[in-house]
Amino acid sequence: MFKKVCLFSGNANPQLASDIAQYLEAPLGKCKVTRFSDGESFVEIGENVRGVDAFVIQPTSCPTNDNVMELLIMADALRRASAGSITAVIPYYGYARQDRKVAPRTPITAKLVADLIQTSSVNRVVSVDLHAGQIQGFFNIPFDHLFALPVFLEDYLKKRFDSSAVFVSPDAGGVERTRAYSKRLDAGLAIIDKRRERANVSEVMNLIGEVKGKDCIIIDDLIDTAGTLCGAASALAEKGAKSVVACATHGVLSGPAVQRIVESPLAELVVSDTIALSEAARNCPKIKQVSIARLLGEAIKRIHSSDSVSSLFA
Repeated sequence: MFKKVCLFSGNANPQLASDIAQYLEAPLGKCKVTRFSDGESFVEIGENVRGVDAFVIQPTSCPTNDNVMELLIMADALRRASAGSITAVIPYYGYARQDRKVAPRTPITAKLVADLIQTSSVNRVVSVDLHAGQIQGFFNIPFDHLFALPVFLEDYLKKRFDSSAVFVSPDAGGVERTRAYSKRLDAGLAIIDKRRERANVSEVMNLIGEVKGKDCIIIDDLIDTAGTLCGAASALAEKGAKSVVACATHGVLSGPAVQRIVESPLAELVVSDTIALSEAARNCPKIKQVSIARLLGEAIKRIHSSDSVSSLFA
């Protein structure tokens, strides 16, 4: 389908890369990503890429440090092989939560990773549902920030809910995102006010909005240890919600997340495949997954053909 374009994948999420390649009707490029005995990453590009548009599909999810280094090394290998352009397709942007100084003498690692990506000669970045939109400003190269909203709407929400449902933001920072979902279904909006005492620990404080007797859909960008999510689900159940489900773009699901979800009032958690699920998450009957391959594939197609990507932004 394409001329002078090549897709490459690291070890982070080969299934997503394969699904994107299938959508584009283009094979994945030959690329060998291995480790030396001391743990160093090694990349070898197995075909001629001189002058081609190269797209590296690599979420920087757990193990984050390994996957970030794989991305950087693949970009360096492509640059040294004279690739015409290098686009980093990063469905999940690791270190995104450290986007500002929250205390004295702390780093801004989202900016540090941005600097590393640019130093590796990446020409463009594509990512999905950044934890903080200002991360785009950390880059001095084109950055396409896509949203998973159309995927969740078409593949799940419109099939299950109508305007009688209520979309719930688990914190004040997610109100804008949640409002975008509620507008698409002309549904209600509720907000959970919480106070975070320390990282990965949150406490539900108050509920703003009417949820009694309603189907409630919690919207978030990522689920890590699921403390916030399960606390929100419990608060909604206590307020008389008819049912509680959740949609999150990135299913990090670390630590006790899966067990918490199993024990929570949540009927279902739907995540995208920006991150490959662990075995425990795949086997959990409450956790479902929708594919974002079409969205990313369409973005790649438009970038390669110099068409507008802006219609994919919402």
